Amino acid sequence: MKIVDVNIILRYLLNDHDELSDKATSIIENNEVLLANEVIAEIVYVLEKVYSVKNNEICDTLLDLFKYKNIVVDDLEVIEEALLLFSRRRLDFVDTLLYAYNKVKGYEVYTFDKKLKKLLEG
Repeated sequence: MKIVDVNIILRYLLNDHDELSDKATSIIENNEVLLANEVIAEIVYVLEKVYSVKNNEICDTLLDLFKYKNIVVDDLEVIEEALLLFSRRRLDFVDTLLYAYNKVKGYEVYTFDKKLKKLLEG
């Protein structure tokens, strides 16, 4: 299995650099690749904070990407739940991930974050 990093996915999604975007397209479209949860979290962060992409657009784009048969995502159900919540609420993506682990897998989450705690208890 091959793992892609954030820059490969960003060049592919943004298509903003002729040479690198072409290489990213070739990598993604011609290999079975793992998109690790940590990489997904960084993609979300960069798209939101650096490129000012709206949360719902990030969610839709990544959910479409996850439909590729050659892209493997660990804990896909958790990631999808986190992205859907991220698209609807003003929370950091990592907080939505923690919530999704609680909802999907039943993991108990310890936090001092008031917004996350309220969401988990609600």
